[in-house]
Order: sequence, then C-alpha cells, then structure tokens
Amino acid sequence: MKIMVLGAGLVGGPMALDLAEDPGFEVTVADVSEDALARLRDRNPGIATVRQDLSVPAEAGALVAGFDLVISAVPGCMGYATAKAVIGAGKDLVDIAFFSEDPFDLNELAEEKGVTAVFDCGVAPGMSNLLVGYADQQLDETDSVLIYVGGLPEERVWPFEYRAVFSPADVIEEYTRPARYVENGALVVRPALTDPEIINFPHVGSLEAFNTDGLRTIATTIDAPNKKEKTLRYIGHIEHMAVLREAGFFDKEEIEINGARLRPLDLTSHLLFKSWKLEEGEVDITVMRIIIEGKKSSRSIRYTYELFDRQDEVSGIHSMARTTGYTATVIARLLAEGMFTQKGAIVPEFIGRDEACVDFILAGLADRGVTYDEKIEDIEEYGAAPESGGSGHNLVRLVASGGR
Repeated sequence: MKIMVLGAGLVGGPMALDLAEDPGFEVTVADVSEDALARLRDRNPGIATVRQDLSVPAEAGALVAGFDLVISAVPGCMGYATAKAVIGAGKDLVDIAFFSEDPFDLNELAEEKGVTAVFDCGVAPGMSNLLVGYADQQLDETDSVLIYVGGLPEERVWPFEYRAVFSPADVIEEYTRPARYVENGALVVRPALTDPEIINFPHVGSLEAFNTDGLRTIATTIDAPNKKEKTLRYIGHIEHMAVLREAGFFDKEEIEINGARLRPLDLTSHLLFKSWKLEEGEVDITVMRIIIEGKKSSRSIRYTYELFDRQDEVSGIHSMARTTGYTATVIARLLAEGMFTQKGAIVPEFIGRDEACVDFILAGLADRGVTYDEKIEDIEEYGAAPESGGSGHNLVRLVASGGR
C-alpha cells in the first residue's frame, strides 16, 4: 500500500517513521521544509520525500493522486481545506489536524467519492472519542462523559511551566475559542480557561483543569445529558494565559505600531515559541483521564480510562507525538487490514462501537508502548465490588509500565 503523509513536523515525522517499519507500506512524506525531510531520510532512507508547500489545497489534491491512503498532519488552519482536497481526489484519509470546521460537512463528498475519511485521530480528540464510543456502546444508557487531558513538560521551568510540541498559535486557540459542553441536556458555551479544578494524578501530582473547546463531535454523536472536556496544565498556567488574553496579546485584529501593522497574536506566538519550545534533552509527558457513567441492566456503572505516557528514551520521540501520531498510524493499519470499511466522514467514536476495532487499536498502541488502564466499577448506592476488566472488553494494564 502506498501512503502519503502530509507534514514532516514533530508528529508527522514520527508517523512516517512508524509506518515505514511495516514492509507492506511504501511511505512518502511531503513538507515545505527541506530540513525536516532531510532528518527523516537520515533516520530511514527508505522514506521517499517531496518538498511541497501544502498551504495550497488544490496542489495537495494533485499530490496524493498516486497513493492509496493519505495521513494529514498539517496545521489546524489548513486542515479542513486539505481534507476536502484529499477527499475530492478520491483518497482514504486519516486526519490529525485539529480544525475548527465541522468534519461532518465533508460527509456528503466522502460518500460520493466512496472514501473513508477518519478525522480527529489523535489522543484527544481521538482516543478519548474512541473509548467514550466503546463505553457508550456497552452501556444501556450513558449519563455523563468527562475528559481531562494535557501534554506537559516533565520538568517545570519558569515562567510558563509549559512546552508545546506543535504550533503555539494552535495552543493559543485553545485559550481563546469559547468552550462548548453539554449540561443537563443543554449546550453550554463558556469562555476558555474557566471553571478551574485541582485534580491529582499518579506520577504527576496536582494539576489544574479548565474549560477548553475539546469536546468536538462527542457533543452530538454521544447521547448523554452531561459531556465535558477539560485541559490539564501545571497549577498557575490559567492565570498566566488569562492575563495575556485579557490584555490583548491574543487578539487577531491588526494594530499599528510606529507605522507598522501587525496582529498581536502573531507577535505573541513568535515570542512564546521561544519559551514553549521543547529543547533538546527535555522530556514531555501526556496525561489523560476519561470517566463515563451510565446504566447497564439497571445498575449504575462507571468506566474510567487512564493514560500516563512519557517521551521514549531510546528513539527520543516526544510523548505527544507518540500518543497522537501512533493513534493515527494504528487506525491507518486498521483501514489497510479492511477491518473498518464504512464510507463517509468518520470520527473515532464510530470506530469505538466495534469491539474488534477497539482491541486492534489498543493492542497496536500497546506494542508501541502507549497503554491505557481501564477500570469498570459498579457505583450503585450500596456498591458492589469493582469489576476487574468488566464483562465484555477485557483491558487491565498498569499504565506506569507502559512498555518503556
């Protein structure tokens, strides 16, 4: 199978390397950066590369013409247009671009072209959606979905105690776009960075959680009256970001300074890139907790999924690249194996309805050292003992061991 990876950055590169390990795949990577492409060729000379400006969607559509499957790892601002071009070219797609547009707007085109286009194939959205979709399928009735997730540097460095392994502008978008969640069956819209909570996590300690617009398609695809996603950071991060936002540093409207016009957001992104860049030798971690509650045979049941992942010491591949990128590459293998064939715009919670697909994806991630711990509990008022692995899906792993 011939696979094209669009983007050779901190996530696109590791995805290409992972796919190139499979003898059944011929992998080509396209990116505007010759340096990024050269680094990939140095690590695996078997990867073919194409220097291409992917910001022109029509050219991206022409570029993928000779391939069987496309993985899109372009920046979010380019994601929707790129996906539309790839689908228009009649190519199956696995997409990790976090774009603001509704992926279901591309459903009609995907069905018309006979294409399977899987969107939001990262860690969250991505695995969070898939596991919510699985638990929802197991329950007779789902009452609530709560997702906590964050990528963090292992070492806390003043002033922000944060590092970004992708575009600072995409991170800032999380702090400016209004957060949508569902409460008592009604859609609620709140400013980002609101409703802070302090939560303790194994291996990390206390983190602060706050509203961001990460619920994505779960807001409409999962029938539950209460659904929310929150981002995790080290304590104090909310205040830093709120001050910058309220002072106008994230504004997108141009201002004039000494005769020059610029957007505050562009200047802020440029400056933060220096502070947020994960330097050589620095280690990142990914933390996620997913809680789904509902009814099964008149009993109240809680599914809890936990992820703790750390940068791979041998390969040096960052945790966010592993947890995001390997989700996409395993889903690509799922499609290549013919295990999921539904056409149209697909989101991971749809795949989560199929237990065989869930098992395949979890096993593929575990093979790459990314493991999820599952706990199923009876939470009736007089509470029976927690189930070990539960009925049906049997997943009991120690997250900390993680195969690392």
